[in-house]
Amino acid sequence: MPAAASFPWSAWAADAVLLLHFAFIAFVVAGALLLPRLPRLAWLHLPALAWGVLVEWNGWICPLTPLENALRHAAGQAGYAGGFIARYLLPWIYPAGLTPAIQWWLGVLALALNLAWYGLWWRQWRRRRAHGARPVRPVRH
Repeated sequence: MPAAASFPWSAWAADAVLLLHFAFIAFVVAGALLLPRLPRLAWLHLPALAWGVLVEWNGWICPLTPLENALRHAAGQAGYAGGFIARYLLPWIYPAGLTPAIQWWLGVLALALNLAWYGLWWRQWRRRRAHGARPVRPVRH
């Protein structure tokens, strides 16, 4: 592999991947809150939620983690062991170690929160539709 000086952009790219990773996690956890304003976003959020829950339940490492580490190594920086959550979020919001049981419960929590938000959104949407909040266009022949 070429020397770190050959890839001066890779430190910036690693930081960009880090920000993308954090934004994706935030979207997985709270993306359903955007539904009242952007209902079509559900088509993007539901697969993201499924992926996030599967990663937690199966103890997988998200592909963004090795990408960030490779970019950091290319920039001459140290990567980190474990996943994104263990490196950046665990010290702040999780107990003293990320175990498979904790990961499983994080998946349950993300799924439960989003199901509740989707349920509330669906109920409001049906109520507005039933009360004629949106006029139906006449069919033109």
